[in-house]
Parts: sequence; structure tokens; C-alpha cells
Amino acid sequence: MHILLPPSEKKATAGDGPPLDLGSLSFPDLNPARERVLTALGEACERDDAADVLGFPAGQKDDALARNRALRTAPTLPVARLYTGVLYDNLNLPSLDERAAADRIVVFSGLWGALRLTDRIPPYRLAMAVSLPPRGRLGALWRPAMRDALRLGDGLVVDMRSGPYASVWKAPRPAVAVRVFRERIIGGVPERSVVSHMAKATRGEIAHDLLAAGADPRTPEELLKAVVDLGHTAELNGTSLDVVLHA
Repeated sequence: MHILLPPSEKKATAGDGPPLDLGSLSFPDLNPARERVLTALGEACERDDAADVLGFPAGQKDDALARNRALRTAPTLPVARLYTGVLYDNLNLPSLDERAAADRIVVFSGLWGALRLTDRIPPYRLAMAVSLPPRGRLGALWRPAMRDALRLGDGLVVDMRSGPYASVWKAPRPAVAVRVFRERIIGGVPERSVVSHMAKATRGEIAHDLLAAGADPRTPEELLKAVVDLGHTAELNGTSLDVVLHA
């Protein structure tokens, strides 16, 4: 089983290890694209309109620009400690077997393409939806690089990425996308709606539960059984595992 995750906008603020070494990162065939994005990001950060180009809110732009300008020299930390948002809070990596989690989780990133939890990178700020002059949309830049470089081997792909990150790489075999819905009974009729914040929390929780249980489903049906056995309400709809939260 391979679990695909998005990054988190919320991150640790500082590393404690050696500076960035692209040659040490997983999926080394992505390094030419990583170098192009790093260079374009550095140039974008020197523009007068850098905050607008990169989509930084006014209250966060100084800190975000400072981090991005120091990417090649700043101390690094493992991906497992870098991301601290809602999904990763519920994933609760410190409580899991480090080797098992590192073997099964792949994190997608607008700056690095794809990473393992053990990869060391500096704190940064760059969303996949950004268009970097003169390269253009990051998604369009990463798609051919990912197609040629990302090899995950056998195993069911459990896709927990959000839209912009899911668009840059599709598994060459059937994968199961995890969707989250809230169900309410209105006038005696159940109605479902898509949720955002709770979707992140629920995906993190399900990833944690699957890894903590040592689950290794080989088919979508086995994944459904594992998730239900772990106490979640879910159903299969084509290539999607729909997790249902009850109000």
C-alpha cells in the first residue's frame, strides 16, 4: 500500500540539520525539475510583486519570502517533522513505526515534486497552484517530470491528495481516492455535503489507523474492509472510497 498525501501550508519554522542536498532526496530523477523550480522561485522572490506572484497574504509575506530566499543555505529537517497542519496532526507520525510510515507515505509538493518522510528539506512556502515566471504553472511543469521519474512499485495506491497535487501524477494502475462527506438528516432524508477542514483531519486519521494496524490492502475492496473494521463509516463508489461523517 502506498499513501499519497498533500503538503501542509502550516509548517515548522526552522530546521536543525545540514543545508539542502538535492542529491540525498528520494526520487532523484526529479532533481532537474527541482533545480528549475528552485531557481525560478529564487528569482520570483526578488521581484517587487513577489508576494502577489506567490500568493502570500500581507501578514505572512515577509516571513515567507525570507524562508524562500534562504532555501539553499537554511538548516533542514525531515519531512516527517516539517508539516504540522490538521492532516499531519491527525496522522500523528511520532506514534507510528517510523520505517513503516516512511516506506508507505509519499508527500507531494509544489517545490520538491514528491518526497519521503525521511527526506531533509528546509521550511518553505510554495503552493502547487502558483504560476512561476517564466516557467508558468507548477502543475504543468511537474506532470512530465513525475510521469518519467515517479515509480512506486506494486501495491494499492491510496490517494489522499487535494486537487492541485492530485493533478500532477496519476498512478499507472487503479488507485483509490479518499473522499470525505458529512451526512445530515434533513426532513427525514439523508443529505451529504463535502467538507474541507474535517476532510483533512479524517484523511490523517484514516492514514494513521491503517499504518498503526499494519494494514496492507491489495484491492479497493480490501481497503474498504480495513477502513470499516477500524471503526469508520465508508463505502466504495467506483475508484473512490467515500468516508461518511455523521452530524
